[in-house]
Amino acid sequence: MLLQIQQGFDYHSWVVLPLIIFLSRVCDVTLGTMRSIMVSKGFRKIAPFLGFFEVLIWIVVINQVMKNVSNIACYLAWAGGFATGTYVGLLIEERLALGLQVIRIITNQDCEGLMKALAASNHGVTIVDGQGAMGPVKMIYTVVKRKDVREVENFINQYVPSAFYSKEDVKSANAGVFSVSGGSTDAFKRVFAGK
Repeated sequence: MLLQIQQGFDYHSWVVLPLIIFLSRVCDVTLGTMRSIMVSKGFRKIAPFLGFFEVLIWIVVINQVMKNVSNIACYLAWAGGFATGTYVGLLIEERLALGLQVIRIITNQDCEGLMKALAASNHGVTIVDGQGAMGPVKMIYTVVKRKDVREVENFINQYVPSAFYSKEDVKSANAGVFSVSGGSTDAFKRVFAGK
């Protein structure tokens, strides 16, 4: 009986095709997520190329789904691929760490060690005296490459562990002091490197 079921089972329709649809959706949605992120970060020249391949994959996959309209496995693969593709796209963007962030540090502690550590790592720093709810504070501003944010957070935790700090994306910056980075392939190497 089991042998008869296996002989009559359509592996292509119920396994292979849904798997192809799932993997294709992961690819096209990942590309779509990356395209949107690239546009929002100002990398507008790469977005049309990502969009081309995103739509090309989408057209091929939707054609297969429409040909197999009665196959629920194709619909589940379509939805699962979409969700997974969104997640994968965000993971890749996080690893690429494109763009800049401003880090605002507010502390009433001595921040001399932090300032020296930031300067030694070639991060530009601006300090402003301020008044907080508990008295005088120092407001420290630094604009860093996203790939360097973790390093700056480590400095904050080491030198002024009770400081308040916030991070925000920077659309563009002009004439600042930034750490020296390697070649242009650094961002793409980070996609495949571990954290």
